[in-house]
Amino acid sequence: MTDTRYLELPDGRRIAHRFTPGTGATIVFLPGYMSDMAGSKATALFDMAQAAGRPCLLLDYSGCGESSGDFADGTLSRWRDEVLAVIAAAGLEQVVLVGSSMGGWLMLMVAEALGSKVRGLIGIAAAPDFTEWGIAQMDKNVLADGETIWEDNPYGPEPTPTHPGFWADGQANLMLEKEIAFDGPVRLLHGQRDDDVPWEISVKLAERLRSADVQVSLIKDGDHRLSRDSDIHMLLRTVAELVLAREQVA
Repeated sequence: MTDTRYLELPDGRRIAHRFTPGTGATIVFLPGYMSDMAGSKATALFDMAQAAGRPCLLLDYSGCGESSGDFADGTLSRWRDEVLAVIAAAGLEQVVLVGSSMGGWLMLMVAEALGSKVRGLIGIAAAPDFTEWGIAQMDKNVLADGETIWEDNPYGPEPTPTHPGFWADGQANLMLEKEIAFDGPVRLLHGQRDDDVPWEISVKLAERLRSADVQVSLIKDGDHRLSRDSDIHMLLRTVAELVLAREQVA
């Protein structure tokens, strides 16, 4: 793993990222909600890219991991702009976006902004629109009143917050009720034992994408994280096959 670098934004936020150079489109990993670039899927992708001589970019959103900032200030739009800033600062011309859970929503927003620079999308339990389908109406009312809600966290001792700013921004960036104007290849991986994001969300996302080259792979015994050795092997194979396929087309 290479050393962590920091991109300082005009307002003083410092966005932690790691980059390994190489040839071909850059693999960019977008973590999930309250996650960071130290996770097993991110590091496995980085190690694979480094070994194969392919470029890869990992980053932490503000308020997460090694980046500065308060998580309570985080929104999809804010984190999208941070991803775009790091990609621009690195001078990346072609990218393949890999988004995990919330990162799967964020990759759609980043792809919308980058246009033809995006050569492909790979979602891992992608969770677009979870501020809509994943929150009870009673909790939406609380959020709309400017209050934070807290939920049990199956992955750690501290409860998971949803802040009103994040929720409002999510509601302003819903994707699944419209056509998603992306024409490149898309691969969506989803476990059917996912207790956080129903696998049907990936099927609906496939329907909304304009691209004809969309494949959904369901892992019958897979959970939300898809972090078992077999799951990570499937992810690495999917990324490698998509990147190679795009290079052959080019």
